[in-house]
Amino acid sequence: MIIVKSTREIELMRVACKVIAKVFNDIKPYIKPGISTLEISNIAEKIILDNDCTPTFKGYGGFQGAICVSVNETLVHGIPSSKIILREGDIVSLDVGATYKGYCGDACRTYLVGTVNSEAKRLVEETENSFFEAVKVIKPGATVGDISNAIQKYCESRGYSLPREFTGHGVGRHLHEDPSIPNVGNPRTGAILRAGMTLAIEPMVAMGRPDTRTLSDGWTVKMRDGKLSAHYENTVVVTEDGYEILTM
Repeated sequence: MIIVKSTREIELMRVACKVIAKVFNDIKPYIKPGISTLEISNIAEKIILDNDCTPTFKGYGGFQGAICVSVNETLVHGIPSSKIILREGDIVSLDVGATYKGYCGDACRTYLVGTVNSEAKRLVEETENSFFEAVKVIKPGATVGDISNAIQKYCESRGYSLPREFTGHGVGRHLHEDPSIPNVGNPRTGAILRAGMTLAIEPMVAMGRPDTRTLSDGWTVKMRDGKLSAHYENTVVVTEDGYEILTM
């Protein structure tokens, strides 16, 4: 069931989303060679807790970390670990959820670690660009397929691929709500957007083939060909005349 949020609910989400934006801003100085993904997660968790929120992902379905930290060919759901150390030239995606008074936001950024080669830098930039291309279509009466198609056209025209198994989603009282928002699709298909819908739109983009594999931990998703992937996400509310990004 697709849930349209009240003004009060959106304001509660706004608080959580602002804390997520603070995490992304405040954590930047720590993203450098030599830090472990567990240390990054611990820093993010402290920021979330210090700002009257709780980390949405911690314990979700048994997930062990406060946030997901995914390095290089890890597409999503990287479990923070003291054994995974960032190195010069890596890229790392931080997927962050925060909950405030029962309402949550969800967003992701991919960071460059030190000096990164031009191909990796371009992947990260174009993944972010594809999100902003997609939100241009958001308004009441548009469809989920319009969002999906905008992401697909942008990324594929630049030579990238989009794994099919993982999608964006509605978000609010629950981390994952209807509708599912694939990163590939046809315009004028899927759920019709209405003012008050809150959506986590998240291009997950691969430099090589779109095929993935999940490790034995049941969480970590890697690109099967070992090539780089990037992830960019924001929580967005559909407004009467367009949209607002809550996690910026």
